[in-house]
Amino acid sequence: MDVGLFDFDLPEDRIALRPASPRDAARLLVVRPDAPEPLEDRGIRDLVALLEPGDALVLNDTRVIPSRLRGRRYRGEDSARVEIMLHKRESEDRWLAFARPAKKLAVGERVVFDSDAASNACELGRLHAEVIAKGEGGEVELQFSLTGAYLDEAIERLGELPLPPYIAGKRPTDSADTADYQTNFARKDGAVAAPTAGLHFTPELLAALEARGVSRHFVTLHVGAGTFLPVKAEDTDHHRMHAEWGTVSAETAAALNAVKAKGGRIVCVGTTSLRLIESAAAEDGTIQPFSGDTAIFITPGYRFRAVDMLMTNFHLPRSTLFMLVSAFCGLDMMKRAYAHAIAANYRFYSYGDGSLLFRAG
Repeated sequence: MDVGLFDFDLPEDRIALRPASPRDAARLLVVRPDAPEPLEDRGIRDLVALLEPGDALVLNDTRVIPSRLRGRRYRGEDSARVEIMLHKRESEDRWLAFARPAKKLAVGERVVFDSDAASNACELGRLHAEVIAKGEGGEVELQFSLTGAYLDEAIERLGELPLPPYIAGKRPTDSADTADYQTNFARKDGAVAAPTAGLHFTPELLAALEARGVSRHFVTLHVGAGTFLPVKAEDTDHHRMHAEWGTVSAETAAALNAVKAKGGRIVCVGTTSLRLIESAAAEDGTIQPFSGDTAIFITPGYRFRAVDMLMTNFHLPRSTLFMLVSAFCGLDMMKRAYAHAIAANYRFYSYGDGSLLFRAG
């Protein structure tokens, strides 16, 4: 499909720079494509009334790590500053990352991360990495001097929280973001971007949903920085998705299949949860245990196998995520919904308001 079909104009002042407080005070646009009146303005707390006993929430329990690292590239006696954004772990000591500026790095060169000193000799005991491969779009593969938990500890100590560029470009990251940019149920380290629909949930909201008879189930998809990359191709067939690692346990798969068998609905919180569940679903809609990489790219025409409803935030123009919601509800319906959201002053992107989408058809 022509990527231009997924474009729209978004005023800069609609981009949220801070989340609602408390988290569940944000607004919620309900989109029912098959209803006579498909758009309804509600609030996040109305989720309790909008879901039915027997429905199942699927939440992503990944935790954002401080994945932006600043260091120096050494080439003989010369050095240059370089910024690294980790996006996918390949092994205990290797990460794929985006480098800026990538042209300053060559395969075989070393990057030192925890000092601004210009002396190569004094850096030998510091955390460093060797560039072992270069890809397209500034992507590099790094092999670190530490491994496993020791590397995790060093990244936690040296890294910075990777706020999305549309926020980080307007204000500095601060201490409030340390809590604001994690879900209340984050527990498995590995994401470099938050599963932002989950940011709306408070313990009180989760308790109210449980009392309503809505079960909750956790999956893990470590969100990569590729989620922020623009689609540069003119046709969706030519866009390459970056793979992300995820897992659906056998226990969770069985529980969700039981929900479907009893007539309940699978309600994914966030596009990350949806992409993982659809990756794990068989042709007949049954959800299988899953562990591994997924690079599923969902565009209009995709046949959804398992997911009935999607709670998600508002996404960027021409993004793979806007393509996904357009596949879920129909492109014309989502353009209408986004036009309504812009006119009604909904707040967009990671810290913005939410939407609850019913699958078309």
